[in-house]
Amino acid sequence: MTELSGLQIFRYLPAAKKAEHTNCKECGCPTCMAFALKLAKHNIDINKCKYIPDDLKILYEQNSKEPQKTVEINGIKIGGENVLYRHEKTFVNKTAIAILIDLSKPGWKEKYERVKNFEITRVNEHLKIDLIITKNGNLPECITYEDFKKLPLKEIVDEDFAKTANELIEIRKKAVIEKDEKFSYPVYVYFNHTDDINTLCARASFYICKYANMLVFEDFDENLVTALMTLRQNIFTDPQKPLQVESKIYEFNNPDENSLIFMTTNFALTFFAVANELESLPVPSYLIVTPAEGMSVLTAWSAEKFTAKMVANTLKKFDLAGKVKNRKIIIPGLLAHMKDELQEEIKDFEIVIGTVDAFAIGDFVKNLNK
Repeated sequence: MTELSGLQIFRYLPAAKKAEHTNCKECGCPTCMAFALKLAKHNIDINKCKYIPDDLKILYEQNSKEPQKTVEINGIKIGGENVLYRHEKTFVNKTAIAILIDLSKPGWKEKYERVKNFEITRVNEHLKIDLIITKNGNLPECITYEDFKKLPLKEIVDEDFAKTANELIEIRKKAVIEKDEKFSYPVYVYFNHTDDINTLCARASFYICKYANMLVFEDFDENLVTALMTLRQNIFTDPQKPLQVESKIYEFNNPDENSLIFMTTNFALTFFAVANELESLPVPSYLIVTPAEGMSVLTAWSAEKFTAKMVANTLKKFDLAGKVKNRKIIIPGLLAHMKDELQEEIKDFEIVIGTVDAFAIGDFVKNLNK
């Protein structure tokens, strides 16, 4: 069931039927259409209109139900999703990753320390295990298995991949499309111990995509969790808000006034791809990051968010000419067509066309002065 639009609501109102009380203004809106548009956005009480037909009230009440409830566990929110696909709107709460620790088993202390101290940083985000569940005892900032089982959550024990996948998809469809309250609680998948980490990773990855709200593991493997968090971060982003980094000059390997100078936009994924390569170079370098509303280089250029004048203003803002003696700026290969335009605007530096792909930067630098 999709959200009711203003036009769909309007068809039930007096003005659409050219009936008595058309555009009566008794609801406080100038027209029935204005009321319908407000109602579609839930900005007005449906009872403000005295002439709403019963069938619209029933439809509106059903449509206004929360598709999936939100449950908070130790500060972590799961559930609350209202679409099947991210591009329809956005996903709300990322799939939580939880680790079960049985305090009656040998080695639990070492496992607990590994889980508690696990952290990776990716695209300016610090990622840690979302929840630790303890069995046969309790630890600070954890939840006991007994208390966890009391939460209003649906459990699926992962034993058969096809069965688990189909159940996850069916539950989400029932919740979002039909708004069936019997399927409105968040769902977690429970993974028993296994020595096959590769298969576990593949299955867990699928469940992040379709449509687990939480994954609970008996095992803890740093490589597995890193892979899952990387996938999750790519999925649970707002498609209307590109990931971006601060626009400034970044330094790699203690550069001096003669070091290499690269340039890119502030699109986070591009930045980290380039930064990883620059950190690996045997020579120091600078990376000028221009403001581009989080767009990649070609997208920024086509949207006129990366122009020669903007680049010139960025260099002036950071006073690059006063900081370095090197007078060569290496631009992304995808912007080779801008070389002359940039050279005309930036007369203090020579524009050098770099690589199309970040992974080729190392070889490019080796051949730069040959």
